[in-house]
Amino acid sequence: MRTTVHIQNLESCGCVATIVTRLSLVKNITEVEVDLNARTVTFDFHTKHDFERAKEMLSMIGYPIIGKENKLPSNIKP
Repeated sequence: MRTTVHIQNLESCGCVATIVTRLSLVKNITEVEVDLNARTVTFDFHTKHDFERAKEMLSMIGYPIIGKENKLPSNIKP
């Protein structure tokens, strides 16, 4: 299955590289793509459990899905 999720704290190409590298390490997560402008991550997964592990990894590395608690302070000014 393929999904796209909107994430928090995505600000630079360095963020993109971190997300692709770390998410690709999660078992059964493949074809990771990040859209910096849309602030989305798209990836393939096999089971709901795989999807949950991917969400956990995103939160753990500082890019939680929109709607989840953001533990990083916001430095973005409107």
